[in-house]
Amino acid sequence: MATLDVAAEPSAEQRRFDEIIAADSRIEPRDWMPDAYRRALIRQIGQHAHSEIIGMQPEGNWITRAPSLKRKAILMAKVQDEAGHGLYLYSAAQTLGITRDEMTMQLIEGKAKYSSIFNYPTPTWADMGAIGWLVDGAAICNQVPLCRASYGPYGRAMIRICKEESFHQRQGFEILLALMQGSDAQREMAQDAVNRWYWPSLMMFGPPDGDSPNSAQSMAWNIKRFSNDELRQRFIGMLVPQAEALGIALPDPELHFDEKTQQYVGGEIDWTEFFEVLGGNGPMNVERLRARREAHEDGAWVREAAAEYARKKATRNSKEAA
Repeated sequence: MATLDVAAEPSAEQRRFDEIIAADSRIEPRDWMPDAYRRALIRQIGQHAHSEIIGMQPEGNWITRAPSLKRKAILMAKVQDEAGHGLYLYSAAQTLGITRDEMTMQLIEGKAKYSSIFNYPTPTWADMGAIGWLVDGAAICNQVPLCRASYGPYGRAMIRICKEESFHQRQGFEILLALMQGSDAQREMAQDAVNRWYWPSLMMFGPPDGDSPNSAQSMAWNIKRFSNDELRQRFIGMLVPQAEALGIALPDPELHFDEKTQQYVGGEIDWTEFFEVLGGNGPMNVERLRARREAHEDGAWVREAAAEYARKKATRNSKEAA
């Protein structure tokens, strides 16, 4: 006689987890969580941390070449902020049971991804303005909802990160505004930078919802709060009045206001380019990983010295306690 398959009752731990998510509350490191939830968080937080660290390179390249001492100081502070963001996020990921060394090796061996936006070159000073206005602006749209992420350490880390990103976005806007109030050559440089960074910044939100393999589940778990397309639409709506204030043209001839939806609608994004860059074939993919790998190797002596100091201090404290 055939037996009917009966779905297994969820465990008490699973029911408690589901209740916390349904109540829009927080999961903490010592709470029970499904393995899939843990893996999703490690992937997302790790990718976010890697992006902050790799993202130091395009702007760090301009610290010594910034046009004034003031600009140098501001840019240096911004790059330092990005390093801090990476450290906050690595620390949050470590509460999930993965080590920072493991995450670092995944990055430098090319096994972990980071945001494709950082695989583009920065040939002019105006790129610092475009990155601040467009890239950090997109980051704010994407990351402010993460302050309410269901995993406690991630959401709390995002609060400070978003506050600092808001300054970065204003800094970029101010750089572009100064250029647009300058000479013809400066205005052309600003427009050229925006032309190059506009479409990649729209890709930062990820592929269309129908092609995003992780988005739906992350939203069900309250890790993400909005879909890729919703966030992208919000970003475009934010950019249009700011571009008008700058006097810069957004490089999308199909961009228009839809009276029916009361939203700005743009042209199609070249997702072929996105997946090529994501797959390692962008203009700067090889250079970015090479620089990160060399920095890791060059810093080996610092890590070794710190570990030895910690060992000696622990031994001394142990002897004193005895």
